Amino acid sequence: MKVFIVGIGLIGGSFAIDIKAAFNEAEIYGVDQSEEHLDNALSLGLIDHKSNFEGLDLADVVIVAIPVDATVEVLSDILNKVKDDCLVFDVGSTKKKLCETVMSHPKRRNYLAAHPIAGTEFSGPQAAIANLYRGKTNIICEVEKTAFKLQEKGMEIFSRLGMRIRYMDPVSHDKHIAYVSHLSHISSFMLGKTVIEKEKNERDIFDMAGSGFASTVRLAKSSPAMWAPIFKHNKENVIETLQEYISNLNQFKEFMENDDFDEIYKEMENTNHIKTILKGIS
Repeated sequence: MKVFIVGIGLIGGSFAIDIKAAFNEAEIYGVDQSEEHLDNALSLGLIDHKSNFEGLDLADVVIVAIPVDATVEVLSDILNKVKDDCLVFDVGSTKKKLCETVMSHPKRRNYLAAHPIAGTEFSGPQAAIANLYRGKTNIICEVEKTAFKLQEKGMEIFSRLGMRIRYMDPVSHDKHIAYVSHLSHISSFMLGKTVIEKEKNERDIFDMAGSGFASTVRLAKSSPAMWAPIFKHNKENVIETLQEYISNLNQFKEFMENDDFDEIYKEMENTNHIKTILKGIS
């Protein structure tokens, strides 16, 4: 099985590690605009060969793991180049625009819109890790538009990598993911910004930052090259979530100003229910 991975960073590289472990016959080809990334991926053993878009006619599977704006630009070209029995799936954090981009493509049946809910705050080939996807949810959109044989090929990969599958339409996906993923990244970035602006002494930040601050601001270390396009693609949903979030922050601020700490206690107590919802998620 010849697997071409477009974008050999954390996500693409982790797919390479796990597919090589799960499929003895897998041969991994790396495609990346960065020659340094390709060289690093080769030296780390993530890929077996360096390649480019001209080699895609050899592929049995193509995994597109690049920022969503770049995926929109190249997805049709990738579908143009692959053979009829090749599966193409992406791993982007937004789905509506991607699905619309290829809705009338002659090889739409070759494409599976996927979003594995997995990752870390690190990037590049050196950030790739084994078992990144084990136990994680993989959201599949518009599965009925993918050829059944290629659905089976995709599900075999996802199953061997230990993913849980959930089906969702692209509009619902983008709306829900704005709340549970995109908003948390914005919150982390803005918390980091607030602290950097107020605490000019970097040593003070390092010495005084506890585990709570470190875990809350962890996502601010994520790649802007990946996240700025996500916010652009999901602009309407992100703005809606921000309005609700800002409203809650303003209410909390009003409670503080009015010395209404009983209400603050109630707010926190009610929100503690999140422990039950997220039980078992590491």
